[in-house]
Amino acid sequence: MRELPNGASVHESAYVDDESVLGAGTKVWHFAHVMARCSIGPACNLGQNVVVMPRVTLGRNVKVQNNVSLYEGVICEDDVFLGPSMVFTNVYNPRSHVSRKNEYRETLVRKGASIGANATIVCGNTLGEYCFVGAGAVVTRDVPAYAMVVGVPARLVGWVCQCGEKLPLLARVPDAVRVQCESCGERYAGGGEGIVPIAVV
Repeated sequence: MRELPNGASVHESAYVDDESVLGAGTKVWHFAHVMARCSIGPACNLGQNVVVMPRVTLGRNVKVQNNVSLYEGVICEDDVFLGPSMVFTNVYNPRSHVSRKNEYRETLVRKGASIGANATIVCGNTLGEYCFVGAGAVVTRDVPAYAMVVGVPARLVGWVCQCGEKLPLLARVPDAVRVQCESCGERYAGGGEGIVPIAVV
């Protein structure tokens, strides 16, 4: 591994283009390619065969597993997990013979979200904080915060805690409901279309 002055490290087989930024302590592994004008936050991990296209932004502590391509228009906030071989897109209706570079759609992955192996995220959608996208799911619409979605197309099947454990709630949550995570003790209340954490006073 080639060490950078800020403590970031890049494997000898990987490429990091000029004008890209690697945060302190970030690791770039075998055969990865970070293209120009990317912003990779501190303490990130980019696995084998990862490609980060221009103008992608990753926050702090983003874990990108093997064989993931992050296309222009993808923004991942802090503590996001991208599972092996999951897929982003950035054009809604691609054609080989039609240039649509001016039609790239932004995909926003909010803080703490996890995307399972081989899932596909269709561009133009937002994945809410701490949501959980199951392995192989195809996301075609926004995902609420703390939601668990699975299937093709992805559908809401429940809710998850910040710690990643499933909460004992049905997909439809009444506003009056209160629930506590059996694993970490975090508490949640029904709110609007989903759940919100209950602030500790």
